Amino acid sequence: MARANRREPVGGAGAAAAAAARVPRARHRRRLPLFAWLMVLPAVAVLLAVTVYPLVYSLRESFYRIELTFSPTPEWVGFKNYVDALTNDPRFWPAMGRSLYLVAFGVAIELTLGFGLAVVLNRLGRPRTLVTALLLVPVMIAPVAVAIEGVVIFNNSWGPLNYLLSKIGIDGPVWLGDRSVALNTILLADVWQWTPFVAIIMAAGLRTLPEEVYEAAAVDGAGRWRTFRTLTLPLLQPLIIVTVLIRAMDIFKTFDTIFVMTGGGPGSATETASFYTYLQGLRFFSFGYAAAISYIQLIIITVIATILVRRMRKGLG
Repeated sequence: MARANRREPVGGAGAAAAAAARVPRARHRRRLPLFAWLMVLPAVAVLLAVTVYPLVYSLRESFYRIELTFSPTPEWVGFKNYVDALTNDPRFWPAMGRSLYLVAFGVAIELTLGFGLAVVLNRLGRPRTLVTALLLVPVMIAPVAVAIEGVVIFNNSWGPLNYLLSKIGIDGPVWLGDRSVALNTILLADVWQWTPFVAIIMAAGLRTLPEEVYEAAAVDGAGRWRTFRTLTLPLLQPLIIVTVLIRAMDIFKTFDTIFVMTGGGPGSATETASFYTYLQGLRFFSFGYAAAISYIQLIIITVIATILVRRMRKGLG
């Protein structure tokens, strides 16, 4: 009994020591979130400064009439800039239509050609690595450099494209000076640069598909088209939607290629929504109106992105 009684203080002291040791750890765990916030605070501050603040400031500007060619003093007009863009501006909706035209046909062509290239790429075997590296070259070129190359290639007088066409008896068009051709020339330059990007993504997706499913389909007697329609496309649907989303947002805001190759011309044939925003803001110095049409574009692209994301989630579900 005496020994037992003498052990009790020892056990009590051990428990107290363990509890005392746990207190700093608990305090450390409570301090850890604050320390983590302090670590990410500089990045959050930079993000707020370069992203959130300009968005809020431009949203505020969209409700003012700010035209430096008339008066530097902002004038509150409410939603007038938005109403004018949607109902009274004869150039806004045609420009928006050209942007949507580039998005629709650009994404469709790049996805189709990219998928075909991906199938060929996966069948190459050992040369696949070298070909993949070569396909990355157009993607790594700056869009301005691609546009400068396009000005040279599509020149109707001394460009190599029309020269080659003349050798086979075809009279090439005025690629950058004809209203009916200029927008498609911009589309062609974008397809040349970004189709390899889509091809590499699709090739990576094809390599992740389970072979067992295809073996079972072959045993059931499914042909190539049926296998592609019922297996390959559904399995790749999330990847396809993500690729479409990336390319749609990128094509929608195309500016530098148009600026270098055509300057929005001839006339307004290649004047897209983003280029028209540039004209209003930095050519006509109508900052409030430019901010308003920028937010209209943001709403449109957000709606498109939301539809695609919901479709992807539905496919995954």
